[in-house]
Amino acid sequence: MTAFQVLYAKAAQEDIKQIYRYIAFSLREPETAKQQIRRIRSGIRSLQNFPYRFSCVEWEPWHSMAMHRMPVDRYLVFYLCDRQAKTVTIVRVFYGGRDIAAILNNEQA
Repeated sequence: MTAFQVLYAKAAQEDIKQIYRYIAFSLREPETAKQQIRRIRSGIRSLQNFPYRFSCVEWEPWHSMAMHRMPVDRYLVFYLCDRQAKTVTIVRVFYGGRDIAAILNNEQA
């Protein structure tokens, strides 16, 4: 079985940096921030094998794009799979308690 290559969109890279900054500096827990980012990245790496194991989101336009959602602790990793190119693109990483649909609608406005 050939593994998928994992790619990061710029927004996803920035999301991960923001998660680290919030935990490390706002909450003043740098070691917790490192561990959380490690768990998120480990979850993302696991998408190299069986990336289709997580369901697609229900809301548009991401549902039509076949955007998948993977939970990692209290965070959600959103990603797209390209079976032909054997790639997984990490699109965004959000704290699960946020109104993600509203955030995305605001970004599109």
